[in-house]
Amino acid sequence: MSEPVHEALAAARLVDHHCHGVVIDGLDRTDFESLLTEGAAWPGISPFDSPVGVAVRRHCAPLLDLPRHAAPDAYLARRAELGPQEVNRRFLTAAGTDVFCVDTGYAPERLTTPVELAAAAGGTAYEIVRLEGVAEAVAARGVGPDAYADEFRAAALEAVGRPGVVAVKSVAAYRTGFDLDPARPSDAEVTRAAADWLAHGGRLADPVLVRHLLWTAVDLGLPLQLHTGFGDSDIRMHRVDPTHLTDWLHLTAGTIPVLLLHCWPYQRQAAYLAAVFEQVYLDVGLTLHHVGPARSRAILAEALEITPFRKLLYSSDAYGVAEFHLLGALSFRRGLAALLQERVDADELSLPDALRVVAWTSGDNARRLYGLPALSPVPPGERD
Repeated sequence: MSEPVHEALAAARLVDHHCHGVVIDGLDRTDFESLLTEGAAWPGISPFDSPVGVAVRRHCAPLLDLPRHAAPDAYLARRAELGPQEVNRRFLTAAGTDVFCVDTGYAPERLTTPVELAAAAGGTAYEIVRLEGVAEAVAARGVGPDAYADEFRAAALEAVGRPGVVAVKSVAAYRTGFDLDPARPSDAEVTRAAADWLAHGGRLADPVLVRHLLWTAVDLGLPLQLHTGFGDSDIRMHRVDPTHLTDWLHLTAGTIPVLLLHCWPYQRQAAYLAAVFEQVYLDVGLTLHHVGPARSRAILAEALEITPFRKLLYSSDAYGVAEFHLLGALSFRRGLAALLQERVDADELSLPDALRVVAWTSGDNARRLYGLPALSPVPPGERD
């Protein structure tokens, strides 16, 4: 029986609108397991014994010439035998991603640059500027409280002016959560908050300065990516429900696109915001490779209950290990294909409409939002 939606998604070349680089050094078991989880490594509990660990052994092992469900020791031995460059090439190529929009603001390990990441996949890379990093660099250089706002704005404008930058990102979810005063802070408020922060140092986590950062993003005029929901233990989950942003979204209506990243377990709340605010878009990246192909359909079904089809984007949010680039893409393709094909089979969605949704979500939505070049048609016989 032909399943044209599955075939279309399997063949689609993806635009990953939010991801990170992969580690360029070899990884021992401890290092690899630490990258499999958003939490800490606990004695006697291996991340291989989790949904994402099982998915790696099931879906990634064959690309290393191993049987499905290979044991962790065999998997890691083969990974070490091939070496990081070949491992990264295999997984990135198999993901079928043509375009990578790379957040370069988090790199505790040695990672590929955007250009290196795309080269390994035979694709193209763009950059996402993390604004907290810009602010912290301004503070590290030394700046007076009364000059902070102007210096941060100038540094942000310089950063987004680099070739290949297509968006900015904030990790306000990690620093303060979203239950903030939505109004633009006054100059006096920013100066007072900057004085306190600069005197004590550390990460940018002052609520006034985070508000100032979000409003500066509006002034920059580029799409703004916001981490929401699932993340590591720095997150206070009850404070990162994206509906906390409702008043701020009212105030910023008609300005910039706001991209809600990841979203789990708030994919339904994010869908509501995308349905009622013209400027809001979402993805369920990060979530997809952690739940794997086995549960991706359920996550995507909730995200698409009321989301306009032009508002859903694909991202992997892969970081560190190239396996996550593959698993994110595989989970997206299989989950969305199952969801759309079921609706076609039930005559709730026409096949032409389903194929338009495939094209939009796999890349066209991101290309439109970020102003990326349109996908060039490939003559018959030139694509494998």
